[in-house]
Amino acid sequence: MKPKSEKFLTDQKLTLITNILAGIILLVLLFWGGKMLWQRVMYTYTNDAQVTQYINPVIGRIGGYVVSVNYVDNQEVKRGDTLLVIDNKEYKFEADQVTASIKREEAEIHVLSSQKQILQQEHESLKKSIIAAEAKLNKQQLEYNRYKYLYEEKSATAQQLEDVEAKLDIYKSELQALNHQLEASHERVADVEVKKGVIGAEKSRYAAAAGRKDLDVGYTVIRAPYDGIMGKRTIEKGQMITAGEVLGFIVNKETPKWVTANFKETQLKNLAVGDKVEVMADAYPDQVFSGKIISISPATGSSFSLLPPDNSTGNFVKIVQRVPVRIELNKGQEEDKLRSGMNVNVSVPNK
Repeated sequence: MKPKSEKFLTDQKLTLITNILAGIILLVLLFWGGKMLWQRVMYTYTNDAQVTQYINPVIGRIGGYVVSVNYVDNQEVKRGDTLLVIDNKEYKFEADQVTASIKREEAEIHVLSSQKQILQQEHESLKKSIIAAEAKLNKQQLEYNRYKYLYEEKSATAQQLEDVEAKLDIYKSELQALNHQLEASHERVADVEVKKGVIGAEKSRYAAAAGRKDLDVGYTVIRAPYDGIMGKRTIEKGQMITAGEVLGFIVNKETPKWVTANFKETQLKNLAVGDKVEVMADAYPDQVFSGKIISISPATGSSFSLLPPDNSTGNFVKIVQRVPVRIELNKGQEEDKLRSGMNVNVSVPNK
């Protein structure tokens, strides 16, 4: 059994240690409380903030059989890199069919052009024949006029006059027939031109279809739309995909990432576009990122929800609303460390 003096000394040590620990804890709490109070006085602060970045789906514009997948999970890609390849044989066959139809229409246009040329030559020939027939008719008309005068003077017989008149009528009929042939020839030339127009329109339709088929062939190679990082790979070689199917997700690296901070509505009086901001990520508590406010939402976050609140129902409970504020991070401060969705703390110095 220990003497009373030794026992008293031990109690004194325990009391001293307890007091020291309590003092340390009190100092820590005072420091933390002072820091929080200083932060509240000197800064407008929120911890309801996340890093945001454009994350877009990679979508197939056509369906088909996947022959190769050229990326893995979380792979960094450049604009134009091939991500997936779809079997293009069927689309090439369709494109070749349309190309063959275009060639057929072109051949028909050449045939019609030859027909038009022949008809135009016949048309010119008929014009010359008409000129010759008109000359013969004019000559015969003069002959008839002479015989008619001689007949009236009793110097020619009625039979001679009738023979000349009959030949005149024949020449008139021949001229009339040639004129009818000329009109028909003109109509045939016009018909050929109309047919060429119809075939030309059909050729244009096939040309548009060929362009569409060529696009389909191009769509069989799915490329990265911009520099970025691929998400989880969900497509494998041998799968059948449909048009419009989401094949994966890509994080856009070409557009800068930003922070969406949801400040209380009572804090907006201390915020303005252009204000400098300090951002501290939970993942990197020892590093402070800087940025500036580039926009403030025109409405609260709840107003953009699927079912916005309606305070006219009678069951009203006042809740402080949050307003999204967009913050752009400054370049050159290792902002690539921050990932989309990370929680951050935002402080805006009070003016």
